[in-house]
Amino acid sequence: MNKIFKVLPVLFFVFISCITSVNAENIYFANNKYELNLLDTSIKDGIITNDYYLNGEYKNHWSNLISISYYPEVNNPIKFSNDFDKKIESNDKCVLLKFVQNKKQDIAVISYLENVEQNGKFFFVYNIYKYEKHPDKGMMALRYAKKYDFVTNDEIKHIANEVKEINNDYMEQIIIAPIPPIVE
Repeated sequence: MNKIFKVLPVLFFVFISCITSVNAENIYFANNKYELNLLDTSIKDGIITNDYYLNGEYKNHWSNLISISYYPEVNNPIKFSNDFDKKIESNDKCVLLKFVQNKKQDIAVISYLENVEQNGKFFFVYNIYKYEKHPDKGMMALRYAKKYDFVTNDEIKHIANEVKEINNDYMEQIIIAPIPPIVE
């Protein structure tokens, strides 16, 4: 009887842990499955972000990622996206690919290519962002990013052709994709 009373609190703790743990669903995009690692959830300047990676990838080592962000203090996705567009246009390391807005639904989608240098290595990051009003307060953002390493001009041409081929399709997929809830 004494053993049961010793084991019972442990079982109770395990049971409570199981029912209160937060499980995020995987995100499927462009024929890939992205998984959330709760260690990749961040809060910066009041903005909560969940990063989803391909299996085996993580924050400092990724090829593709999906991010979900919640901006509690931003109530106008159209204005926010216009300001973001201006930042992209003024940054000489970025090339705007496409920018669309639906003012009636408060949704904006923007795609661009960014030239990044990190630890002496250069690569491009292809980004698509979707901004939409949160049903209660603030704004949600959905981001898809793909990293392209390159060394030669031929590789740069190949990257440009691939991005040109996929951009419209990926933007359409992002437009119709629901933004999953943030996991805190």
